[in-house]
Amino acid sequence: MSWEAWFSIGVVAMVFAMLAFSRVAPDIILIGAVAILLLSGILAPDEALSGLSNEGMVTVGVLFIVGAGVRETGGVQWIAQILFGRPKTANTALVRMMLPTMGLSAFMNNTPLVAMLIPAVEDWAKQCRIAVSKLMIPLSYAAILGGTCTLIGTSTNLVVNGMLIKQAKIEIEQQGATKLPMGMGLFDITPIAVPCAIAGFLFILLTARWMLPDRRSSMAQLDDPREYTVEMLVAADSSLVGKTIEQAGLRHLPGAFVAEIERDGTILPAVSPQERLRANDRLLFVGIVESVVDLQKIRGLVPATNQVFKLSTARPNRCLVEAVVSNTSPLVGRSIRDGRFRSVYNAVVIAVSRNGERVRQKIGDIVVRAGDTLLVESHPSFVEQQRNSRDFFLVSRLQGSTPPRHDRAVLALAIMLVMVTVVTAGLLTMLTASMLAAGAMLVTRCCTGSGARRAVDWQVLMAIAASFALGDALQKTGAVAAIADTIIELAGGNPWLALVAIYGVTMVATELITNNAAAALMFPFALATAEKLGVSVMPFAIVIMMAASAVFSSPIGYQTNLMVFGPGGYRFSDYMRIGVPLNLTMWFVTVALTPLVWKF
Repeated sequence: MSWEAWFSIGVVAMVFAMLAFSRVAPDIILIGAVAILLLSGILAPDEALSGLSNEGMVTVGVLFIVGAGVRETGGVQWIAQILFGRPKTANTALVRMMLPTMGLSAFMNNTPLVAMLIPAVEDWAKQCRIAVSKLMIPLSYAAILGGTCTLIGTSTNLVVNGMLIKQAKIEIEQQGATKLPMGMGLFDITPIAVPCAIAGFLFILLTARWMLPDRRSSMAQLDDPREYTVEMLVAADSSLVGKTIEQAGLRHLPGAFVAEIERDGTILPAVSPQERLRANDRLLFVGIVESVVDLQKIRGLVPATNQVFKLSTARPNRCLVEAVVSNTSPLVGRSIRDGRFRSVYNAVVIAVSRNGERVRQKIGDIVVRAGDTLLVESHPSFVEQQRNSRDFFLVSRLQGSTPPRHDRAVLALAIMLVMVTVVTAGLLTMLTASMLAAGAMLVTRCCTGSGARRAVDWQVLMAIAASFALGDALQKTGAVAAIADTIIELAGGNPWLALVAIYGVTMVATELITNNAAAALMFPFALATAEKLGVSVMPFAIVIMMAASAVFSSPIGYQTNLMVFGPGGYRFSDYMRIGVPLNLTMWFVTVALTPLVWKF
């Protein structure tokens, strides 16, 4: 190998070491590595920046906007309720999440599926009081495992199938006949992939408790967080009417509970989980601020104060703000109603926190004291207007607190379903379909422009773009090809050993470069190895499909792994801990089964 190849391998090794053992953000490490390769002359400027225009990277960025549209309309709650239900244990949650994900990913692209489910799983984990770090990696892995089960489940399978067809045509032109099939059927890979998916599912289910981190938000770990008292009304046309507290999902709220119900002037204290909700029930909740934000997003619950509907700003353009009342505020000593809060501040108080005490009065009747924390619904400009006001000690906006556009939830889900359908049917590319879907979300106001900009995770996109550049360096310098050639030669003349070697090299290559690039790189080696050994190329093609798709031990090896990196709060070592043994499991099962189904 040339010095450029050795240098590129050294840089990639340094990247993996820093990702595994340092706290530096992945995008910083990867961009730094690309800068080193650029300075060394191995990568030209256009090659170093090529990842920024890569179709896969742009697609992920656009899908963030599609996901924001579903999230801002409250569609994620429908997805979670329909697919996941309400499990009582972490293992049950894994089963309820992974099985539907695996089934869906067998027939649709993994990237939009994971983009769609990430916000749903985040909300669902919070409702079930399960650390989201216990679910995000399994979400990605389930999509990967399910995607291998059919020809259309992942683009890698289609890439290898296309190369088989191309090789068959070449042999027909040269020899007048070919031993290769003119393309694989939809379920030809299924007899290998389904046992692998089952093995992977069982491995994750049995080891997730110890292998995955338990990282909860700092608020969830506090023993005595500040509590808010908030009133919500059951809308007359709500789907919650007639349901019990438990059926409505209001019993096991994370960090909040129903303290009492006011019904037709009668107070119902110590509310039973079997109490059935009626139209216009006034529910008194007590809970931490994150839970109050979640309550605003439940379809069928509206703030009990009618002042909310008198604000001049449209509700989907508002947010929630915490404001601590100062001792010089004109509100002190007056009730919220008498203080004419809405008229003075163009905002509405929806909850009050007071030194951990439970404030049992209706919002308008609460007499404000200095030091009270008010949870306010207002236009975002309230923060700037009151930040330096003498009326409040502190004013801060709560992220992700914009009330959902529930009336557009069906529309947002329909847009996403159409996107998935046209991609699965092969009518449009993933990039084209996702861009049209994102545009539709904005045009129909399922997602606001500001919401779309906030939804894009630039850290993830920069990491993806930089990883493409690193892959280009390894391919350009011949490093991957040289390593692959050497390992395959070590297999000698034994087809089984050659199959083991092909899988191992493809697996490693996929962790370093993209899955499609690894498959395209390894297919010629598989073809040459089969011809040299005088055996069928089909077992080797199947092994490449599996090895290039089943990527678990690195966040940069597969797009969905990187997409869940931030939401799950993971470190690089988290993937290594559970991913390496899972990779080895897939390696063993695939190599053991493939020759039994596809004979040498």
